Amino acid sequence: MKNFEKLFKKVGFEISDKDLLREAFTHRSAVNELSNLKFHNERLEFLGDAVLELFATDFLFNKFPEEPEGVLTSLRSALVKGEHLAEVAARLDLGDYLILSKGEERSGGRDKEYLLANLLEAFIGAIYLNKDFVQCRGFVENFVLSDVDEILASGAHIDAKSEFQEISQSLDKPVTPHYKVLSDEGKDHAKTFVMGAYLGEVKVGEGTGRSKKEAQVVAAQDALDNRAKWVG
Repeated sequence: MKNFEKLFKKVGFEISDKDLLREAFTHRSAVNELSNLKFHNERLEFLGDAVLELFATDFLFNKFPEEPEGVLTSLRSALVKGEHLAEVAARLDLGDYLILSKGEERSGGRDKEYLLANLLEAFIGAIYLNKDFVQCRGFVENFVLSDVDEILASGAHIDAKSEFQEISQSLDKPVTPHYKVLSDEGKDHAKTFVMGAYLGEVKVGEGTGRSKKEAQVVAAQDALDNRAKWVG
């Protein structure tokens, strides 16, 4: 069992159930390799995802009483998307505590964005089960939702797919973007998708996400970031 004292100091509380804590930080690859491990963190990830969405929705509903549903939805998506969750996990050094198989370790699993995002959700699930509702919400607000003003100021919540479509349809020869699945991996409830963004038959962007929709948004943003290659 790893020493979590440094993490507990960062977040301001301890998780007393050590079995639950071990489960939250165990990747499924390690269960197949280490005989002393029986559970991996995908169930806790499932719980943490739902808890996070609830807290984010409540937080935004109260913080922005004048904003319409569409803006709140965009802000929530920006806050709970894998890229942002991975950033939060990296700030907390959660990857240092991740229990991986040797193969996943060699492949750089501790730094993989989707693994870090999933790990943060599993950790939130463990906090929800071990602490009270208020303390779990406090953690989410302090470490995940606190970036909302920065996201709003930077425009990171703006729908990249809509902007991509608007620009592509304003070209001399208007074209409507479409998306294709390039690859996917993982179990049905924990898949990671790689999507390509296309104009006609030309791929102009690529993105990875935990759902096709999230991967499409990342692909659209990639296309926007590289618009000089297709806007002429």
